Amino acid sequence: MSTNKLFIEALTQVVGSSHVLTSHHEMAAYCEDWRGRYRGDGVAVVLPASTAEVSAVLALCADHGVTVVPQGGNTGLCGGATPVSSDGSIVLSLKRMRRIRHVDPLDRTITVEAGCTLAEVQAAAEDHDCLFPLSLASEGSCQIGGNISTNAGGVHVLRYGNTRQLVLGLEVVLADGRVWDGLRRLHKDNTGYDLKHLFIGAEGTLGIVTAAVLKMVPRPAVRAVAWAQMPSPDAALSLLDALRRRFGERISAFELIGGAALDVVLRHIPGARAPLESRTEWSVLLEVADVDPDAPLAERLEDVLMSAYDQGLMTDMIVAASGAQEAALWGLRENISEAQRIEGFSIKHDISVPVSRIPEFLARAESAVAAAAEGVRIVAFGHMGDGNLHYNLSCVDPDDNRRLIEATPALNRAVHDVVYACDGSISAEHGLGQLKVEEIKRYKSPLELEMLSKIKDLLDPHGLLNPGKVVAGQRHTSRM
Repeated sequence: MSTNKLFIEALTQVVGSSHVLTSHHEMAAYCEDWRGRYRGDGVAVVLPASTAEVSAVLALCADHGVTVVPQGGNTGLCGGATPVSSDGSIVLSLKRMRRIRHVDPLDRTITVEAGCTLAEVQAAAEDHDCLFPLSLASEGSCQIGGNISTNAGGVHVLRYGNTRQLVLGLEVVLADGRVWDGLRRLHKDNTGYDLKHLFIGAEGTLGIVTAAVLKMVPRPAVRAVAWAQMPSPDAALSLLDALRRRFGERISAFELIGGAALDVVLRHIPGARAPLESRTEWSVLLEVADVDPDAPLAERLEDVLMSAYDQGLMTDMIVAASGAQEAALWGLRENISEAQRIEGFSIKHDISVPVSRIPEFLARAESAVAAAAEGVRIVAFGHMGDGNLHYNLSCVDPDDNRRLIEATPALNRAVHDVVYACDGSISAEHGLGQLKVEEIKRYKSPLELEMLSKIKDLLDPHGLLNPGKVVAGQRHTSRM
């Protein structure tokens, strides 16, 4: 019997034959990212049901020198969960590990397995009159293990922080199959290096997250949502400052939406309607929330917005009068990515700069893009409240996108150089994956790159975990 067959047989003994997929047809959905940008090959797709099974699978892979690509809901945007064709990896899907292990409303903690979808975690928290505040457009399909491994952000980072701020403890299987049990429910544990932070945002290159202790917060009892038409990003920044002074931490979201982003949604999403008759180049979608059911948020928000209007910071606005209207306003923001997918190709940038420098970035990047290529439409939107913008480029006529594809390297360089000049990051919440694994070398110092490589070498000395991702030069060719 060949080495390959022996290895597959050993895998089936661990997880069962129905949970080891080897045919091209069965594996296809796991070997391509949802955007269709990255495709790879694998020896098998393995679906363990427990931490013990993940441990046994990784021990087998270590013995056979087989590389492992961990995969959650496969909703990433940088190819981080897609195998590289030449690596001969297995894809390790955590989708069967979906138990809610423990919920403690007094501790405000929930312990879940990595394969739970974000929506399932949110629902389990809601069952105990709590909120798990991470919120993403893909929450019905993305998995919490992937959210942790990419340090996902979303629309409520302004108030609650990234995923990193919502994790108290982790359970992680290391490259050799050993299990680190760090499932602690402590808010304070000052006993040395905080190891969990090595694995949050590491995209499965240092270990595979199998379970996590997450923070819950009290559910807001009342909220107010508004849409405002802004004359400029500078005006939006001034409005944000006014809201912070009035509402403090009760500001849940502050989203900047460019006119082109709204146009794409109105064109492609059924039922989408412009919230106001007037249109400007920039809009803001904002939300404030309070745990006090008697808090007069809508009235206070209207006061702040009217004051801003009187100062010339906005040209028009609407405060949602019902839950349905709130949902309609949020739908305009949450469907931007889907509308762009429907329209076709775009060059996506997930960048962050200091909040105060967002207007500067937008102005400088527009000039840099125009110098790099003609006829480029800028679709800019995102989380202005925490400095993270999605800065996407395409052509108004999809037939012209072939020319844009050829200009992608120059346009990436133009945008990223402006980000760097504004003291920002070329990846705010999507990760590096295989999309930016080479690009990041231009923007991180040699010392930073050296430290990243040394951490990788320490925890995964043979380069078995998610090769070709995050850390350049760590790609490993399987012995299978």
